Amino acid sequence: MKGFSGFPQKGRLTKIPGLFFSALLPQIDSLAELKVTLYCFWRLQQKEGQTAYLWEEELASDQIFMAGLGLRDEQQLQALQEGLERAVARGTLLQVEVDRQGQTRNLYFVNTERGRAAVKGIEAGKWRPDTDPDTLLDLSVERPNIFTLYEQNIGPLTPLIAERLQEFETTYPADWIEEAVQISVARNKRNLSYIDAVLKRWQAEGRQDYRDRTSDGQRYISGKYRDEINH
Repeated sequence: MKGFSGFPQKGRLTKIPGLFFSALLPQIDSLAELKVTLYCFWRLQQKEGQTAYLWEEELASDQIFMAGLGLRDEQQLQALQEGLERAVARGTLLQVEVDRQGQTRNLYFVNTERGRAAVKGIEAGKWRPDTDPDTLLDLSVERPNIFTLYEQNIGPLTPLIAERLQEFETTYPADWIEEAVQISVARNKRNLSYIDAVLKRWQAEGRQDYRDRTSDGQRYISGKYRDEINH
């Protein structure tokens, strides 16, 4: 079993309707249905616009999500189909067929007032989806939390390190922290002091792409921050 180091202090939240827990969760007896349902709630909330929908191809294209449905491709697709069919049969999701470039494709909505109105509009020929399946959005858009990032690249956590990482998270943008970790790995300086020095330098003097810096990396840590990483 792969370990999980915990949720970060800050992070993107996904809204789940309260009725899911009281009315649906006690009835769902299929792991595939549960995974597909929760994934659809998450993915639809990443969508922009008044009417959020999912093409079936979008779900199947997310390799991270699909890997959790089975070991082989055929198992994954079978589990996806099972999960979608069960969610539609239960009434959690709404499914409608749309002709797209001469092919019939499945479109899914959450069974809300807006979703029901969209399905009726499609069936009546009054509304059509204006985008093709988007294969770029997947679970990888969720950044790893800062504890996982540290453990995977630097080393084991201690209570003191965890406290410092939480300070980083409230002080610096997430992409700064990720890049500072990448720099520490690239320079073989895998320690918190080095990461701290890089972040302080950026905060004081501005951040540039580390690939554009000098090869020895000393410009990151020159001046008053140099002493912080040399002990």
